[in-house]
Amino acid sequence: MVTIEGLAINGKLHPVQEAFVKYDALQCGYCTPGMIMNAAGLLIKNPAPSVQEIKAGMENNLCRCGAHMRIIEAVQAASKEMKGGK
Repeated sequence: MVTIEGLAINGKLHPVQEAFVKYDALQCGYCTPGMIMNAAGLLIKNPAPSVQEIKAGMENNLCRCGAHMRIIEAVQAASKEMKGGK
């Protein structure tokens, strides 16, 4: 089992963690660990999800801050980063 802390390797954040910071896809922090873990799992299963696939894959995580569009952007950016920037 991997935790939010276990995603980082040797002090380097996972691409999903980096993207959530870069795209300001977190606000209050309440949902952030679950969002990041869910996004990382989604990208393992589907390395290049469409916007609709991201929405469907993330729909069980509730965010009340309204960062939904930034979360989608962060997942898309992490997807590209995990594929070597392609």
